[in-house]
Amino acid sequence: MGDLTGRTVVITGASSGIGLAAAVEMARRGAHVVLVGRNAERLTAAVDSVRAAAGGRTPPAYRSDFARLDDVHVLVDHLRQRYQRIDVLANNAGGVVPGHTVTEDGFDATIQSNHLAGFLLSHLLREQLRNGRIINTASGAHAIGALDPADLRGARRTGLWKSYGSAKQANILFAAEAARRWPDIMSASYHPGFVRSRFGAGIGISLASRITPFAKTPEQGADTLVWLVATPAVQLTSGGYYEKRKLSQPTAKTADPQLAAQLWDASLNAVGLGRS
Repeated sequence: MGDLTGRTVVITGASSGIGLAAAVEMARRGAHVVLVGRNAERLTAAVDSVRAAAGGRTPPAYRSDFARLDDVHVLVDHLRQRYQRIDVLANNAGGVVPGHTVTEDGFDATIQSNHLAGFLLSHLLREQLRNGRIINTASGAHAIGALDPADLRGARRTGLWKSYGSAKQANILFAAEAARRWPDIMSASYHPGFVRSRFGAGIGISLASRITPFAKTPEQGADTLVWLVATPAVQLTSGGYYEKRKLSQPTAKTADPQLAAQLWDASLNAVGLGRS
């Protein structure tokens, strides 16, 4: 992987886990890293970690709760004012949300935090991202998903893990459809593996991931993300789904271009952007 000096990289979910590990490594490689996180205290600690990796340069950091789409608009206002160009947007925020939680925007909290907020952020930063990259953190859990673009509000929620799997299907489908509709942006998704992190905090998964011997470190989980950012675009497949630095094949449903197009249009309507 090459040097990232001069590259501006915005990472959501950057206050802990995979996002923080990726931010530290990319800062070490010279990138101008912009941190986005939900928890103010963890975000402050993340700034300290990235500053140390960046040789004393303090990274910009923005608090944004993706359970509120208004927060995404506020974040975009800040980013547009500061950056004419963004080389990489890493849509890494998300996780498992317990129970049937509905956001104030009226959507299933799992699909909003994992997909809709990043989808909106990507669209609002479309001009800044020209000739750049969008990388979505997906998961092998997409295989158990049952995504229905007509039900982003979760009226037919089918259980915690199936809901999470559906959100991860959305991450992969979004990257594939973005590659078709936005050919000037390299888009990809990837599976980080089972990582020791705050993933699933609140339902016991975070503790399990810390004590499970085969769980990856956050640095190991972030490896493919950093590789997708640092590898020359000509060596990558735009719209591809990657695992362990290799192009992988998602389930047949998750590779369905018709479903991807349906999700795109449904997501545009959900976030108030209409059709484009």
